[in-house]
This record gives sequence, C-alpha cells and structure tokens, in this order.
Amino acid sequence: MPEPFATIDEDTIAALVHRFYDRVRADKLLGPVFEENIADTAWPEHLARMCRFWSSVMLTTGRYSGNPVAVHRAVAGIAPELFPHWLALFTATAADMFAPEPAARFADKAARIAASLQTAVFYRPDARADAASLRRPLTTPA
Repeated sequence: MPEPFATIDEDTIAALVHRFYDRVRADKLLGPVFEENIADTAWPEHLARMCRFWSSVMLTTGRYSGNPVAVHRAVAGIAPELFPHWLALFTATAADMFAPEPAARFADKAARIAASLQTAVFYRPDARADAASLRRPLTTPA
C-alpha cells in the first residue's frame, strides 16, 4: 500500500476525486444515480469539474464556478438517504488515501457540504406552503 498523502495539493486532490468516483460508479446505491445522470462521454469533464471544486474548497483557489444546488436539484433519482452514504464513501476514500490530519480536513468540509446541499435540495418550505394551499376546501362564491 502506498504511503498516505501528508499534504493537500492539486495532484492529491485529483487522485482523491478519481478514486472516489471510481468507487461511486461501482457502488450499489450511488452508481445507478450517477449512471442515469452522467453519460460515459461526460465523465472526463465531470471529474475535471470536481477537481476544480475541491481545489476551491480545500485550497481556496477559486478555480470552480458553478451552482451546486441547482445542479443537484436537477439530478434524477437523488434522495435524502443518499447523502449519508455519499459522505461515508467520501470520508472512507479520504481516510484510505491521506494521513489523519488532511483526511479529517476533507471529512469536515465534505460533511458541511453534504448538510448544506441536503438542506438546500430537500428543505423547501415554500413548496410545503403551496401543497397546503392545494388541500384547502373549495368554497363557492356567495
């Protein structure tokens, strides 16, 4: 087994992203969701985008620009129960590849991102209000 990475840099981020998404694609729960939403030909760009994202998160490079909430709201098959599974797989991958301190930094950032995305994608009080208004009894004009 190779020596764990002691530092976080562009190369180690790329290694983590690639290994993590290899595991995602093989995963029984996450694999089908990603397969449905990312064509085989789109994976190179997805991986490059995720490298830019994690570079921005971990190294504050500003290399990523995008709207993760909008992207995740559009994902077919996404469900709240997938977030803890995604987080566990990501955290395990980071722990497999990095020394404890950088692995913990990845785990902390990933947990915050997962919680934020889960809230933004699934907590929709405006949608609940709209649904409640649909359940009101019909009234006829007097």
